[in-house]
Amino acid sequence: MQKLNSKKVAVLAANGFEQSELEQPVAALKEAGAEVDIVSLEAGKIKGWKDKNWGDELAVDKTVAQARAADYDALVLPGGVMNPDQLRRNKDAVAFVSAFMEAKKPVAAICHAPWTLIEAGALEGRTLTSYPSLKTDLTNAGATWVDREVVVDNGLVTSRDPRDLPAFCKKMTEEIAEGPHKK
Repeated sequence: MQKLNSKKVAVLAANGFEQSELEQPVAALKEAGAEVDIVSLEAGKIKGWKDKNWGDELAVDKTVAQARAADYDALVLPGGVMNPDQLRRNKDAVAFVSAFMEAKKPVAAICHAPWTLIEAGALEGRTLTSYPSLKTDLTNAGATWVDREVVVDNGLVTSRDPRDLPAFCKKMTEEIAEGPHKK
């Protein structure tokens, strides 16, 4: 695994995040030595979604209104349905995501998380994957959608669902180790 000792990564999530899609990437990042902040819409705690029911609560390190993309080397967007649906309707969250994309910093998004990328207007000409039900949304946003366990497009890492987490975490870590992209 790549060493991320000098890297700081934001994980943007709200209530209803798919628990495994947050926990496994965070564990992989920390194992590689990265510092990780959980960023959310409000201070306090957020609750995950696990096995068709509410899961564990997780402490929020910063609100998205307090967080600055410039303070981080990369962004992780876990999926779930409720989570990105809330994030894409929040102007601060959309601006935070946009700032990472504009700076060409690594961004890793799994499952339904690309909804937030659509809202950020960051997918024109990009190739990515997602949960299959987002195919039309992503195509309408100008992206090329493919059905693969993990896709990397200039630092943007995407995967379909929790079954893809091993490949997603591996590629996410590689892209963060590599740093910002020139394109």
